[in-house]
Amino acid sequence: MYEDKTLVCKECGQEFVFTAGEQEFYAERGFQNEPQRCKSCRDARKATTRGVREFFSATCASCGCEAKIPFEPKVGRPVYCSECFARMRNEA
Repeated sequence: MYEDKTLVCKECGQEFVFTAGEQEFYAERGFQNEPQRCKSCRDARKATTRGVREFFSATCASCGCEAKIPFEPKVGRPVYCSECFARMRNEA
């Protein structure tokens, strides 16, 4: 139903592909406008509006490895690395 389209980024002027899968995603979400920026320009724009994200180090409560997390860990609450968290989520 959808076919890949080549669009031009309004930020950098480079061509980028608006894939059939992306078009389907936009349609499912009810988005009516096509993207105007390529992925790298969208990411750069998001980074400037959000600012730099701070990560914290913690020890995984399951495997004991170091985990980098986007929130400050609280005392008495377990923190899991991404692998252990995904495994626990799949088991539930």
